[in-house]
Amino acid sequence: MWLVVLCAAISVPHLAVAGLVEVLPRLKPSVVAVGTFQRARSPQFRFLGTGFAVGSGRLIATNAHVVSVSISDDQLESLVVVVPGAAQGAMRKVAKAAVDPNTDLAVLRLDGEPLPALQLAEESFVAEGRSIAFMGFPIGSALGLTPVTHRGIVAAVTPIGIPQANSRQLNPALIRRLAGDTFRVYQLDATAYPGNSGSPVFDPDSGEVLGIVNMVFVKGTKENALSAPSGITYAIPVSHLRALLMDVR
Repeated sequence: MWLVVLCAAISVPHLAVAGLVEVLPRLKPSVVAVGTFQRARSPQFRFLGTGFAVGSGRLIATNAHVVSVSISDDQLESLVVVVPGAAQGAMRKVAKAAVDPNTDLAVLRLDGEPLPALQLAEESFVAEGRSIAFMGFPIGSALGLTPVTHRGIVAAVTPIGIPQANSRQLNPALIRRLAGDTFRVYQLDATAYPGNSGSPVFDPDSGEVLGIVNMVFVKGTKENALSAPSGITYAIPVSHLRALLMDVR
């Protein structure tokens, strides 16, 4: 009896890894590095964050703060994505198609041939304890533009804003969140790094996108009272991305 229970417990993580082994090759061609390109500077490519192909394959989802930088037309600077593993022409121009600062999501329109689009989950929220993985570019180009995968669980579905003990702990972003409808996000039991903003959070068995990793926007609202960042990873539920895509023509 004890032997049977022990074997069952050991098999669970093995199955999760087996699912990822099959799913990752399908997802990697869809995950891109978002940045700007300027021929006269060094390095020519400036990394900003992660994105992934959705919809027709000519749309790239990412965080709004990733593409909030100003682009210098005078210096011939362009907003681009880099498709890792592609042959010649891996760097592709993009343009902003839709930006929602309230959810910190953005959709970019890709020039040229489409990329394989990731499937978005239909669920508004997934249950706490759900197994997840996310793929992106931790630390950006410092580690090379190779997509890296982390896995964990949804540790909590939590409001983005927490009421504070006194007014000195409030900031404008938190006031807006507390005054409006409750905006719930995923708290993940997995560590993301600078560069993972915009990474797809997906089901490790099906590859369906469940959310989008977000570090700057959520922490600036949820953890504003902390003197030191907690290192906790958050993600925006994919339902907000589906809503934004409906505005893209």
